[in-house]
Amino acid sequence: MTVLFATHAAYLEHLAGPRHPERPERLQAVLDGVALAGLTEAIEPLEPVAATRADLERVHPVAYLDRIEGICAAGGGRLDADTYASSGSWLAATLAAGAGLTAVHALQQGRADAAFCAVRPPGHHATRDESMGFCFVNNVAVVAAALADQGERVMIFDYDAHHGNGTQAVFYHDPRVLFVSLHQWPLYPGTGRHTEVGEGPARGSTVNVPLPPGATGDVYLYAFDELVAPIADRFAPTWIIVSAGFDAHRNDPITELALAAGDYAPLTRRVLSLVPAGRRLVMLEGGYDLDALTFSSATVLREMAGETGAPIEPATSGGPGGGAVRHARDYWEREELW
Repeated sequence: MTVLFATHAAYLEHLAGPRHPERPERLQAVLDGVALAGLTEAIEPLEPVAATRADLERVHPVAYLDRIEGICAAGGGRLDADTYASSGSWLAATLAAGAGLTAVHALQQGRADAAFCAVRPPGHHATRDESMGFCFVNNVAVVAAALADQGERVMIFDYDAHHGNGTQAVFYHDPRVLFVSLHQWPLYPGTGRHTEVGEGPARGSTVNVPLPPGATGDVYLYAFDELVAPIADRFAPTWIIVSAGFDAHRNDPITELALAAGDYAPLTRRVLSLVPAGRRLVMLEGGYDLDALTFSSATVLREMAGETGAPIEPATSGGPGGGAVRHARDYWEREELW
């Protein structure tokens, strides 16, 4: 299968400050993963086009966007406690959101079977009107909102170690989008309890599986099979977007989960199989160990291309978390949300 690979040199001009974990070297680590994957015949480069203001305003209000653009135009500065902008950050952010839109347009033209967007800054912590967690524009939400406006039923699957609070908040009342997150608990930003399931007509369209430190790949697959798959089957998505944060890897310096690169293969395979080829989009979120980024992105790209072979790192098993999955599943059954 053919995989579009979208990235841009402008992402390197987003500078979050010295010793900041969200650093330009992350992008090179993913590019190293492309080389490691060995998919020369299957990878097709894609040049992102920056998202327009109209694209961004599907998710973010004008005043919020004006503030970020103005700070960048003035040379950069602090947006919040842990999110910094440089003079190049606004262009990088619009190109990050635009990469997903560009990829969707190319997929709709039949150019490939799936797309991987290696972008920065990441996006899943950005709410409609608040930057946080290194995130400016919610890249995945911008794409999902555009697809939903086209009449698509969009499932967002977020396996970043940190809960995608911003994406959840954007769609918490929107039944057109199913948001699913598997994440470490407790951990920043402190959201993502299993009782957070959406509200109003979207009740049951948010799925959270908080997992304890040390959770391994078999726990992620158990969560998918026991809880996520039946809900996805009911929702019947027409598009899948994966918020691919690789900070659940056991070597990540700011989290405590225990995945290896090999664990991302069966997990990615399961979620992408929910929709036909040509409707599959993967967008980079977190991940702060460079080797883990390389190995994990290579693994996911191989899976997207339908390549098999020995894993770069063996899958893991035996960690805690099964009880947390059963607790979440029991809650959904008790609340009759299935």
